[in-house]
Amino acid sequence: MPSRLVDYFNKQPRIGLLSSANKEGKVDAAIFGSPMMLDEKTVVMGLGENRTFEYLQENPNAVYTIVEQGETIMDWKGLRVYLKMKEYATSGETLETYKKQVAKVAGEDAAAMIHASVTFEVTEIRPLIDMGQGWEKSI
Repeated sequence: MPSRLVDYFNKQPRIGLLSSANKEGKVDAAIFGSPMMLDEKTVVMGLGENRTFEYLQENPNAVYTIVEQGETIMDWKGLRVYLKMKEYATSGETLETYKKQVAKVAGEDAAAMIHASVTFEVTEIRPLIDMGQGWEKSI
């Protein structure tokens, strides 16, 4: 049975911001709507042959931020999901299966842009606005 966290993370439509840094600490941020949380410890996503993928190979740590607008800034909801890349595939069955799933949802053109399927371990979850309330009260 999916948890509240998995349900919230996978809710569509939504977009989020994936932030990463290379080995020198140069930061990158990119918008993604496709990451999927398989369970409370695992996130998968597809990446193009781009800066995000390059940086993750140098430094496997990233943060995926989901934001939902509220009436005032204190009403905004969301999460900061801290991730560590465990593995990636640029060929083979894992990548092809992922691309087929993307093609069903987003079309063949979107699937064709995917260079790698990436699997992350969830290392920490924080609320969008952290006032000590815990992530559960921020979604």
